[in-house]
Amino acid sequence: MKIKTSMDIEQIYYRFRGQIKDFILKRVRDNQIAEDIVQDVFLKIHNRIESLRDKGKLESWVYQIARNAINDHFRQAKTLPLADDNIPEDISDKDDEIFHNIAQGLEPMIDALPDHYREAILLTEFRGLTQKEMADELGISLSGAKSRVQRARHMLKHALLRCCHFEFDRFGKIIDYYPVACPCCPDDKEEI
Repeated sequence: MKIKTSMDIEQIYYRFRGQIKDFILKRVRDNQIAEDIVQDVFLKIHNRIESLRDKGKLESWVYQIARNAINDHFRQAKTLPLADDNIPEDISDKDDEIFHNIAQGLEPMIDALPDHYREAILLTEFRGLTQKEMADELGISLSGAKSRVQRARHMLKHALLRCCHFEFDRFGKIIDYYPVACPCCPDDKEEI
């Protein structure tokens, strides 16, 4: 079933606007930038609504557009002229490879979490729910939801730190990693 009327698009806007703004704001941490990205997301939804063939996949489709818009924002920010000309041109390829490898390693770590912690991470970090929304969905208190998310993040952090040694730049961004006792990193990781 296709969605094509302006009423359907308006309903999508009112249904998802708040969730999408929260989802974006958690990642860009600037209200004005988040608002700009939200507008971009709903413009893309409006322009591409005909491509949605399965109405049952609407939510994941909307969140994928939001993720892509966030990535576009950061990609554009990276292409701004840098003061230091000594930075290699292939820095974004290096970043992509680092994050791709770490992301591959996270999946088994997330799968290894106890069920209620895995669920907390998946709902908040991947589905984009706020901790309040997660609490409502699971029927638990807000403090219980916050505790689960915090513990799950703590467990993942420690699993990552047991697995690999990370190097950070002065802004706290990962610039490289080295396997320590790492079953999750690719065996053929070359010096990046």
